[in-house]
Amino acid sequence: MMQVSDTLKVNVKLFATFRVGRFVAEAREYPVGTRIVDIIRELQIPEPEIGIIMLNSRHAEPDHQLKDGDNLGIFPQVGGG
Repeated sequence: MMQVSDTLKVNVKLFATFRVGRFVAEAREYPVGTRIVDIIRELQIPEPEIGIIMLNSRHAEPDHQLKDGDNLGIFPQVGGG
């Protein structure tokens, strides 16, 4: 019989400047119902600095609700000139 859990595990990977003072990749536990934006805020990443959010190798929006075992990648905007 399957147990219903009130938490989910998400593999979070940060890129470039977002790694500074944080981490490169971690498996983290969150409450069921957590959205990508909740993780962004918890990590104190300024939302305007985010370039791309990838969820399970696909582009995702910040309000997307996460599932157990998801792989989340957060990339900063790339500066150019």
